[in-house]
Amino acid sequence: MKLYDELVWRGLIKDVAGEDIQDKLDNEKITFYWGTDPTADSLHLGHYSSLVTAKRLAKAGHHPILLCGGATGLIGDPRPTAEREILSKEELNKNLMGIQKQVEKIFDGKAEVVNNYDWFKGYEYTDVLRDVGKYITVNYMLDKDIIKRRLETGITFAEFGYMIIQGYDFLWLYEHKNCIMQVEGSDQWGNITTGIDLIKKKLGKDVYAFTMPLVVDKEGNKFGKSEGNALWLDEEKTSSYELYQYLINVDDEMVIDYLKIFTFLSVEEIQQLETKHKEQPELREAHKALAKEIITDLHGEESYLEAVKMSEALFTGDIKSFTEKDVEIAFKGLEPFTIKEDTNIIELLVNAQICSSKREAREFVGASSITFNGEKLTDLDFIVTKNKCIASKYMIIRRGKKKYFVGIYE
Repeated sequence: MKLYDELVWRGLIKDVAGEDIQDKLDNEKITFYWGTDPTADSLHLGHYSSLVTAKRLAKAGHHPILLCGGATGLIGDPRPTAEREILSKEELNKNLMGIQKQVEKIFDGKAEVVNNYDWFKGYEYTDVLRDVGKYITVNYMLDKDIIKRRLETGITFAEFGYMIIQGYDFLWLYEHKNCIMQVEGSDQWGNITTGIDLIKKKLGKDVYAFTMPLVVDKEGNKFGKSEGNALWLDEEKTSSYELYQYLINVDDEMVIDYLKIFTFLSVEEIQQLETKHKEQPELREAHKALAKEIITDLHGEESYLEAVKMSEALFTGDIKSFTEKDVEIAFKGLEPFTIKEDTNIIELLVNAQICSSKREAREFVGASSITFNGEKLTDLDFIVTKNKCIASKYMIIRRGKKKYFVGIYE
């Protein structure tokens, strides 16, 4: 299977510009670009789907340019509902550094990273109007879908002009880097075609582009969102354990699609996993493969193995080896209770609302249904002291098989 057919099989092509784009991808070695604005100091899992596609093209011999929008980020592309928050130049520069570091790691330093502020910082406004604005009509801009959706509620001139800047990016990269293709998510199609039309009108040249469908879950929510919070590629913001938990629990109906989009597993390997998934879904072989491929690519095999180890420890309750950092990662979302002095376990269970009464607490302890930092408790007179806590600070109490509570000894 050649590259273009594989991209189609993986569900990575939605919109296409350029009649012979398949020949370009299959039989030539071209320069292409993908861009993002530095709205945060880390990319998230939604961005990763595009980065994997860019990396897939790079593995096939094409040259990737990853554009960080230091100029476009000063404005922000129009959103369907409201204008983006304007970031300071200092914050943008900080974000740029974080994103560049991530991109270089993902591409093993083999991707060319550029910043469009470098060619806009000395470009005078009147020159932009003369060199770019004269080739793009207002009627053409008003016809773009995202602009149409914002006309009723209002759109600023800055947002309105965003597509001109992105269109010029393509022109500049074509002239200075011989970049003939843009690859983006489908929400950028209007901006992409602006660049294509600008190059055609100004230089009389044909260029190429394709977009990828936005990755969503079964309910249509953007992939990589967890309770409204992005799953970041920065391991300090989203740990490998958190990422593992998300991936191992994605919808059964979607996991094969995600394997196609997010991994470099071959067609044959994915088809084998699909067969296993249909025959024995309870084994979650496809989910495990998805988590392994993504986490290993992002953070390395050691981080992946640590995530698996932590997950298995929590499942079995064997957390005796947990460190302070392990506790903070594994129980990040739990609201901790506190104790300030040595306390009998029965009183603690009631005071922390782990049990509803002392009678219930004694029943749970007597039935060996309470564990303290991985050890089963049967002693009704057990005293919780600071030196019995993890790092003299944390106490992890499990009631039954799955219910965890986190305490802090202050």
